Amino acid sequence: MKRSPLISPELLERIVDASADGIVVAEQEGDENILIYVNQGFERLTGYSADEILYRDCRFLQNEDRDQPALEIIRQALEEGRPCREVLRNYRKDGTLFYNELSITPLYDEDDNLTYYIGVQKDVTERVEAQQELERLKAEHGLS
Repeated sequence: MKRSPLISPELLERIVDASADGIVVAEQEGDENILIYVNQGFERLTGYSADEILYRDCRFLQNEDRDQPALEIIRQALEEGRPCREVLRNYRKDGTLFYNELSITPLYDEDDNLTYYIGVQKDVTERVEAQQELERLKAEHGLS
C-alpha cells in the first residue's frame, strides 16, 4: 500500500508525534532490537529523551524485572516475525512502575525481508491496577 501523496513526511511526523501513545521503530541487530526512532509520546510516557535512548535495545525499560511471562510470548513472536500485543511492567526514567500495553508489528520490505519493528506503547496502569483491586476484593469476599 502506498502512502497518500497528500501527506508530506513533515505532516506524517507531526501526526505521529501528536499521538498520546509511544511509537517507536526498531531495527534488529543480532539478538537486540535497536531503537532508531521514538516519538514525543514515548518521551512523555517514559521520561527518556530520544537522545538518551536511541541506538539502545528497548529492554532497558524493564530494568531488572525480567521475570515476566509476557516477555517469552514477545520473544517467540519476534522469532516468528509475527505481530503481538502484551502487557509488560516497565519503568520510567525516574524508576516509577507503569504497565505498558506493547503492540509490536514487523515491517517487511518489497522482497519480504524483515526490516523493522514498529512498537506502540500505551500506559494501561489504571486499568491493570483496577483489575488487580477487583481480583483482591473477590478473593477477600470468597468470590471467584
